[in-house]
Amino acid sequence: MKNKNILEFCLSPDLGGLELFMVNCYENFKKKTTCHVLVAPNKKLDGFIEEDKKLHLKRNKFFPIIPALKLAKFIDEHEIDMVHFHWTRDIATVVLAKTLSKRKPKIMQTRNMTMTRFKDDVYHKWLYKSIDILHAVTYQVKEQLEKFIPQDIRPTVEVVYMGTKEQKIDSVKVDELRKKYALGESFVVGIVGRIEELKGQYLVLEALARLKDLDIKALIVGHTMDEAYLKSLKQKVKDLGIEEKVVFTGFTKEVNAHMSLCDAMVLGTKQETFGLVVIEAMVNKVTVIATNKGGPLEIIDDGKNGLLFDRTSEDLAFKISLLYNDKDLKEKLSFMGYEKVKEKFNAGRQLEKLFKVIHES
Repeated sequence: MKNKNILEFCLSPDLGGLELFMVNCYENFKKKTTCHVLVAPNKKLDGFIEEDKKLHLKRNKFFPIIPALKLAKFIDEHEIDMVHFHWTRDIATVVLAKTLSKRKPKIMQTRNMTMTRFKDDVYHKWLYKSIDILHAVTYQVKEQLEKFIPQDIRPTVEVVYMGTKEQKIDSVKVDELRKKYALGESFVVGIVGRIEELKGQYLVLEALARLKDLDIKALIVGHTMDEAYLKSLKQKVKDLGIEEKVVFTGFTKEVNAHMSLCDAMVLGTKQETFGLVVIEAMVNKVTVIATNKGGPLEIIDDGKNGLLFDRTSEDLAFKISLLYNDKDLKEKLSFMGYEKVKEKFNAGRQLEKLFKVIHES
């Protein structure tokens, strides 16, 4: 079977699980076949990818035909067989480029976001008829795609979980960070993700306030998407009287080292389709407390390899206190979480499955 020329495509301005998965795909696929990567210039993802051969394309929200023409030219010049895109807002650009190109490559979309309404209008029928494969990151996402996209226009839907790999942690770096953030011997609760209300950082602060008599500190890691929200979080810290217990680290590339500082990691998103940060914490042997909806339900067996909470600060405080007061429970959950990730969410094996989907398309 001839190796396919693949284009990993993502014009998202952010740097979260969706974007990092695209990077993982590119890094893995380029070892197996010819693989190109195309991102928006001067965005967070562009700065993250240390690759001289990466390509750039500016998104045009109102006139996608402009970047689509450039993309079509690139597809034909480089004989692209498969365009693999990740950000839903890129759909029109990619489909237009396929239409305009001479080569007519196949298209695969990795679907990271929930789908909540029917796609049965003329515009969406045109889009989905042009896509060949929908990669659902969970079975919940697959169910949504099958519910909201009519069968006669629905592309093939394949479920392949995201994965992660164990990283070697620099213990010296971890010690330096612990001193930098003045964490001492405190029990540390972390939350990693973009600073925006949907991620639920405020729940951690409210839970911490309920436990202010305990030696617990919070580590809030991530770049700011909403300055007003960040300002409100810092005001909440003052209002709750927990200034000495909260550290805002800002954006960092050293996510694994920061996770290693934590006794527990929280995923507070209201509706997370997968939760890459969950398996990243688990592979770092950190106990996870995640919301009891969406993707975490396909990752965490509550009370066996992690904890689920009902997205109230009361329940989150209770789950944190359980781990704070029972070291054996914390260590058991972290160990079993680590074992679950090695068994079911190994990045190499999952990407191999996805690569097979591409080649069998």
